[in-house]
Amino acid sequence: MHPEIFSIGPISVKAYGLMLAISFFVGVFLVIKRAQKFGIPPVKIIDLSLVILISAIVGSRFFYVIYHLDEFKGSWLDVINPFQSTGVVGIAGLSMMGGVVLVLISSIIAIKVWKLPFWRTLDVFSPAFPLGMGITRIGCFLNGCCYGTPTDWFWGVTFPEECAAGWHYHNTHIHPTQLISSIAGFAMFAVLILLERKRKFAGFTFFMMLIFYSAFRFTIDFFRYYEPSMVFTTIGGVDISNNQLISFIIFIIASVALIRKARCNNDNEGISGNNDVIAPAE
Repeated sequence: MHPEIFSIGPISVKAYGLMLAISFFVGVFLVIKRAQKFGIPPVKIIDLSLVILISAIVGSRFFYVIYHLDEFKGSWLDVINPFQSTGVVGIAGLSMMGGVVLVLISSIIAIKVWKLPFWRTLDVFSPAFPLGMGITRIGCFLNGCCYGTPTDWFWGVTFPEECAAGWHYHNTHIHPTQLISSIAGFAMFAVLILLERKRKFAGFTFFMMLIFYSAFRFTIDFFRYYEPSMVFTTIGGVDISNNQLISFIIFIIASVALIRKARCNNDNEGISGNNDVIAPAE
């Protein structure tokens, strides 16, 4: 575990933040290359990427804060202030699912406002999300956050006490949910690129990305540790997290939308002869 790459005085470069930055720049590079092949102006892709970056940070922070209000009592400015009351420089505490939801909302609004080809633009961006997840979750592992529950499986790992995982599960083997998520992200990226070659209508890659991610997130959360405040309900002694509830909703909506789009792929945004024709995939 290496939560800190290096530090200069009170300013330090964290492993998670570094991986998050790398994932963003790699994602932007990928999307710009894809946009050129799909006939979308690269300058609009850069603008939309900035919207996505801001939305991801704001949404992730908001979702974390609303479930950890006790942590900020007496120091509410720490919610947005990078100069924390503890003397630490930087903002710690993000919940990815909040970022996913806000990114979806803000992206849809921006695409509509800028009059970009709707489904085609979403397809262009979609593979970048699991790729970014694959990179960012490595930062989670190095940071010792987003950790799993105790396990006797062969892949169990232990964390030092300096991180949240080690403090909570001292000298205990736990599921490496961060690395599993990272591998899953890279795998989803590869599968989406392969499936895209056979897509019949615009929006296919976007819906498949949502289906793959939500199904995986719902599953992996059975092996992750969550505070009681993050548990939505308990069924048969098994906790169901708020993130799982959101994942389930996304899965249902995306699945239904994919089926309807496949049946009605002659609509005004999915086939040749309209304003959102299918461009060649990579």
